[in-house]
Amino acid sequence: MNPVGTVELFDRGGRETGSVTSSGSSSVFAGFRFPPEVISVAVRWYLRYGLSYRDVEELLAERGVTVDHVTIYRWVQRFTPEFIEAARPCRHAPGDRWFVDETYVKVSGQWTYLYRAVDQHGQVIDVLLSIRRDLAAGRRFFTRAMRAGAIPAEVTTDRAPAYPRVLDELIPSALHTVEQYANNPVEADHGRLKARLRPMRGLKSHQSARILAAGHAFVQNLRRGHYDIATGVPGHHRLRKAFDDLAITI
Repeated sequence: MNPVGTVELFDRGGRETGSVTSSGSSSVFAGFRFPPEVISVAVRWYLRYGLSYRDVEELLAERGVTVDHVTIYRWVQRFTPEFIEAARPCRHAPGDRWFVDETYVKVSGQWTYLYRAVDQHGQVIDVLLSIRRDLAAGRRFFTRAMRAGAIPAEVTTDRAPAYPRVLDELIPSALHTVEQYANNPVEADHGRLKARLRPMRGLKSHQSARILAAGHAFVQNLRRGHYDIATGVPGHHRLRKAFDDLAITI
């Protein structure tokens, strides 16, 4: 189980690929007044589009579903980790070339560092929110990212002094690249997250920031085909079909 306050795209072990199967226990939707189909679509809309919770409330109301935006917030916080966990066995292993960088996210009025890594195929490997940009944060991020079971052959970063020490300690075999413009893939990917954050009025807590960052990465990976889920449907229907399938399993 993940520690309280973290949302990881990979766990400590298990398969990277496989089929979506039910756990056999009672559904996590049990006890909620609204059916799984409504909760699933609300979470999917919020993670995918530049919508506020009030926007999702209004869209559901147009479809005859009356639900308060605070309830939608609680659904996103409660079920995003569940969808990520349910999809984990179907996720592709990351590539061997990693692009790592940090971007800034304002949480409760303060700028916070968000570590992110993508591979050469555009898969978001992992994300980590940290108050500090230091050796401990870099070590924690790479330790988490390597839980996928993949060891990168090449890692591209900026010139932050912590990275050489972290890589020498954790991945001494990896080629460390710091050339100008070499990190453009992850920097461009930051822009997609920033576009999602722009319509919002700010993130109120570190927990909600972690969940949104991980949920956004999860949706991006689903849309880009980095999961063996909904592979037989057209790309513009993949996300909807994936959430429908995952809702059944959880």
